[in-house]
Amino acid sequence: MPTNERLVALMTDAGFLDRGGTIGRKRFTRAVNETAAARTAGRSYTHTYVSRWLNGVTPRDEVTHDAIREALGTRLGRIVSPDELGFRVSYTVSPDVGLSYPDDPEQGVTTLVELLEADLSGAARFGETTECIAAWNDAALAWLVGSRHPVIGSDATVRIGASDVDRLRTMRQTFDRLDGMFGGAHARTALVHYLRTVLPKLLRSEGRADVRERLFSAAGELTQLAAWMSYDAGRHGLAQRYFIQALGLADAGQDRLLSASILDAMSHQASFLGRHREAAAMARAARLGTDNGAVPILTAHFHVMEARALARIGDASACERAMDDAVRHFGRHTPGEGPEWIGYFDGAELAAELGHCQRDLGRPAPAIEHATQALDSASGSCARSDFFVSMVLAHAHLDQGDVEEGCRVAEQAITAGEGLDSVRCHSYVTEFRERLARYRTSGVAREFVGRVRAARLWSPPASVAQ
Repeated sequence: MPTNERLVALMTDAGFLDRGGTIGRKRFTRAVNETAAARTAGRSYTHTYVSRWLNGVTPRDEVTHDAIREALGTRLGRIVSPDELGFRVSYTVSPDVGLSYPDDPEQGVTTLVELLEADLSGAARFGETTECIAAWNDAALAWLVGSRHPVIGSDATVRIGASDVDRLRTMRQTFDRLDGMFGGAHARTALVHYLRTVLPKLLRSEGRADVRERLFSAAGELTQLAAWMSYDAGRHGLAQRYFIQALGLADAGQDRLLSASILDAMSHQASFLGRHREAAAMARAARLGTDNGAVPILTAHFHVMEARALARIGDASACERAMDDAVRHFGRHTPGEGPEWIGYFDGAELAAELGHCQRDLGRPAPAIEHATQALDSASGSCARSDFFVSMVLAHAHLDQGDVEEGCRVAEQAITAGEGLDSVRCHSYVTEFRERLARYRTSGVAREFVGRVRAARLWSPPASVAQ
């Protein structure tokens, strides 16, 4: 049986092989020999070559690759990308891969595949820097003012349907639950492998325009989740690139609300990395880009992400305005209104975000109030979110001088969060350690450290490749 399953699938789709892959090799040989690439180079192939390609032998020269792609593309009526041929390659990757906002859907798919391949192969080491500020700015501007290139549909030979969209969204929900309960590092590689296996063929398949748009939108949701999980795992260079490509997919699917939410998520990452002014700008861009079609719950989230960034800068008055706007828009929200993927943002989540802002503004009393409210009303379905707000509460108690309560809350959170595989969780513990250093002579603090010293979240995380 042939071992190059991708090439078998392409040749079958193009009509060169039957479903058993047993006939048509000579026909494919003729098609390859008749390509411009083969004729220009003076190359000639036999059906033995085709058998070798199907059995996993990788052609050594680019001419042969180009001739195969041309023969298949002519029959399929589209451009066939190198990654579709299934040949094993010694993988190298440009340090800039994924940083540019895609000009059109096909370029976006090709770039995403290259990024996924680099991630899975371990070649995704994008230098020593963890993020590119210019890439954030360029992506936000391209989305706001760029000329969109929506996907094109075809009624001939419909190969994708609503079930394909439903399957992607169900997988997104599944991985989202794993992410929230166990941290981004837990199932990140499994999601990336799923995306590499499933997305390229679906996104390059024919179908009605409305179905293809929804498919690109669903692919944007999944790619955004890969970005979130990479971010949570401390793989910030990858996360930034996945966010940018997710933005392009959502835009190709003409899903303006999802696009803005992805930009909002990019703001979250920028704040975490200390790029607070860029974070505030991206949150504003998300809001600006949805002025004509936003729903209150999304607008509330855009405002609160801006507030998070402004709090870190220390701009109290602007932060207060953003928090007030977030509360006001959230109050206009009707439960169940808006996209399914924003449904997690409930009153507990809003209170948690406000608690973060008050903590960063140096206001422990309101931070304690909001964090307590968030914990009291939390659903318990997201262990990581509960951990974050618990640590904010612990920070605020220390800031208020209540060492005993701060240590009690932190110990409870660290114990409950033992199963979380998340670099962000470690960062919250690091902030607690820094605050606790002021009380190093306290017996309560020393006893607390003795009890949690062996906990996984108390120790700094192992370094990760960016």
